[in-house]
Amino acid sequence: WAFVQTDEHNAVAPVAYELMGKGRELADARGCRLVALIGMSPEGSLRDLEHLVCAGADEVLACRDERLRQNDAEVYARLICDLVAERKPEAILYGATAFGRELAPGVAVRLQTGLTADCTVLSMDTETGLLQQTRPAFGGNLMATIICPRFRPAMATVRPGVMKKRECKKNVEILHPAFALEAADIHTEVTETVKAAKKLVDLIGADFIVSVGRGISKDVEGGIKLAEELAEVLGGVVGSSRACVDAGWISADHQVGQTGKTVHPKVYVALGISGAIQHKAGMQDSECIIAVNKNEGAPIFGVADYGIVGDLFKVVPELIKQIEAAKAAQ
Repeated sequence: WAFVQTDEHNAVAPVAYELMGKGRELADARGCRLVALIGMSPEGSLRDLEHLVCAGADEVLACRDERLRQNDAEVYARLICDLVAERKPEAILYGATAFGRELAPGVAVRLQTGLTADCTVLSMDTETGLLQQTRPAFGGNLMATIICPRFRPAMATVRPGVMKKRECKKNVEILHPAFALEAADIHTEVTETVKAAKKLVDLIGADFIVSVGRGISKDVEGGIKLAEELAEVLGGVVGSSRACVDAGWISADHQVGQTGKTVHPKVYVALGISGAIQHKAGMQDSECIIAVNKNEGAPIFGVADYGIVGDLFKVVPELIKQIEAAKAAQ
């Protein structure tokens, strides 16, 4: 199953389509069905369900109830546990959103089953039929692959932006299971959802990312400014390694890597980034990687399509100049 998170307007969260793409791949490897589970208010449109069908679902379980309008973890946990008792899925995938991280542990405790949080890789062992769930461990210093051999369903939350969406149109059955819930069953009430307005960088949706690393240490402000200027001429955004975030040079929403965001831009420019395994895991699937580093033995050059050995403070202004000249010529 893939849990499809919605908001108060019944809009589907983008990570749901990523779960459907990976879920389709896992279900095909296992030889089983992929089911999308979605909760919505009584007046919710079926339009988004059609998109889930196109994303690869064999079946959609659409539950309608006024209490499903809000993302109340207790209500959704009760719904999921009742359906699991009836239908007995082998595995359930959730997006590692704020709500997914609240909901999945509650379901795991009620069902007394295993949960692997914040996965970056999912695969199916075709011999044993076990879901293999890989996630960073020990502060991101290694990758741990976890299985749940004894209990069902195996459950995992998946970091947004890690899995790729895919188009897979097919015939699908949409069911509306009965959902019985008494007021006495629920001990919490969501009275209001308050959202704070904060401008965050959209790394996951960016086609061009210019990231900075520890190499900007001799002039932090100047290094970040150069990255911003290069990102501007490319029409992209600024990213960062964990070292810059930990040092307080840039905010955490810019971080790329195992403990940050996983990105797949058309062009990824790494400025002064050595290329530790934690960072490479978050950007190595970019279509084109350009690395600038003074150390010719830096690991980042191992995944780069183009490598420039040099001082980024000298190289980047020249890159900006050449790009602007090329754009002017066009």
